Amino acid sequence: MSEAVQPVLSMRGIDKSFGGLRAVIDGHLEAHAGEVLAIVGDNGAGKSTLIKVLTGVYQADAGEIRVGGQPAHFRNRRDSINAGIDAVYQNLALVDLLPAPANVFLGHERVVKVLGIPFLDNRGMRRETVRILQERVGVHLDGLDQPALNLSGGQRQAVAIARAVNAADLKVLVLDEPVAALGPQETKATLDLVRSVRDKGIAVIIISHNLEHVFAVADRVQVMRGGRVVGVVNTAESTKREVLGLIVGAETEEVLEA
Repeated sequence: MSEAVQPVLSMRGIDKSFGGLRAVIDGHLEAHAGEVLAIVGDNGAGKSTLIKVLTGVYQADAGEIRVGGQPAHFRNRRDSINAGIDAVYQNLALVDLLPAPANVFLGHERVVKVLGIPFLDNRGMRRETVRILQERVGVHLDGLDQPALNLSGGQRQAVAIARAVNAADLKVLVLDEPVAALGPQETKATLDLVRSVRDKGIAVIIISHNLEHVFAVADRVQVMRGGRVVGVVNTAESTKREVLGLIVGAETEEVLEA
C-alpha cells in the first residue's frame, strides 16, 4: 500500500490513565480503506483501552483522532458511530428472540402508516437486510426469518456486522475477538466474512490473541505491550515468530528456546 494514501482513520499521541494506572501511553493507529489491521498483545497491553477511546467509550487524556484527515472528538459511542466508526464486541449484543431484520434495524426501526396508524415495515426491513448482507457485507444468509438464537456463530457475526453497516456510513469496523469460542467451520466462515467486508472498501480492525487467524486475514499487525505500541508489521513481510517476539518483549530466538 502506498504511503501517500491518506488513512481513513488516524490516532496520534493517545494517553489514557485510570487513577495511577497508565493504560495507554502515546498510543497511535492508522487504518486504511479496504485493509485489515490486527491489534495484538497480552492482556493488559492497552488494546481494548485504545479501541474504547476510538469508539467513544472512553475519552483520551491527550492526543487526537482524525477521520478522513479531519479532527474528530467522540464524547460517546453515538459520536463515533455518526463519524462512521462502529464496533462489534464478543457478545454481539443480538436479541436472540428476534429475527435478523429486526436485529439489523434495532433502534432504527422503519414504519409505514396505514390510515394514519404507524406499523413496523417488516417487509421493507427484510428486503433492506438482504441488500445490506449481499452488497455491503458480502454474504447470503439462510434462515433470515428465524430467531437469532437459531443461527450459527458465523451467521450471528454477519447479522451484527450488518447492523453496524446499517447504523451509519460505516468507514471503520472494529471486531473484538471475532472468532472466540467458534468451531473450525464457523471460524473459517467468520474469517471469510472479515475478508468480504474488507473487500467492500471498509477498514477493518480486529483484536485477537490468535496469531494463526491474524496472519490469515490481516494486512498489517500492530503490537502493544505495557500500554505502548511496540511495533507495526506487514504480514506479507513478517512472521508469527517476529510478532510473538514483540508481544513478549524478547528476541525471536529467545522465544523459541523458552
